[in-house]
Amino acid sequence: MTTASTQSRSQDAAFRRQLEQDAVWSRMVAPGARLPAMPLLEVDLGPIHLDRLRLTGPVVLVFFRFESSPHCDAALAEYQAELLPALTLLGAHLVAVSPQRPDRLAEIKRRHDLGFFVASDPRHVLIDAFGIGFSSPGVDRVLGTGRSVLPYPTVVVADRAGVVRYADVHPDWSVRTAPRPIITAVRQLVRNA
Repeated sequence: MTTASTQSRSQDAAFRRQLEQDAVWSRMVAPGARLPAMPLLEVDLGPIHLDRLRLTGPVVLVFFRFESSPHCDAALAEYQAELLPALTLLGAHLVAVSPQRPDRLAEIKRRHDLGFFVASDPRHVLIDAFGIGFSSPGVDRVLGTGRSVLPYPTVVVADRAGVVRYADVHPDWSVRTAPRPIITAVRQLVRNA
């Protein structure tokens, strides 16, 4: 292992610890919050409206950093294989959300042939509404938006009325919500509808 890679890992670990210390949990999305009525830019379809989407089934929002993040790449591939089939059977919509420009996000959708929405929140309006953003200097070049706000790894499940029924936020981008608790949350919504 080179000194540079050891130093890089040490810096990553220090940054993740700082994120955990800085996370303001009381302002982050939680059950009972409302899903904002706003459009996101889906990479293939253009604007998709969350308030319309929720009318036809529960909405599962998965927030990720950007297309070239190895952790996000692995998580979205896992959600394609394990989460999407179960959500489809339950009549729920899966939407992966990143602040990266749609044209740059298209690559991750193509790479994994993702069968769910991959959408951009380039002005981080939804990310801010849920209180899950943090500043990451220098990432504006990767995002292509002139902004440097990234979301904490977050999963939000909203019912057809637009009420958040499940929210899971992690300060460390290498940690992701497993498919099983998401499926359980959606299954409970469908059962109680």
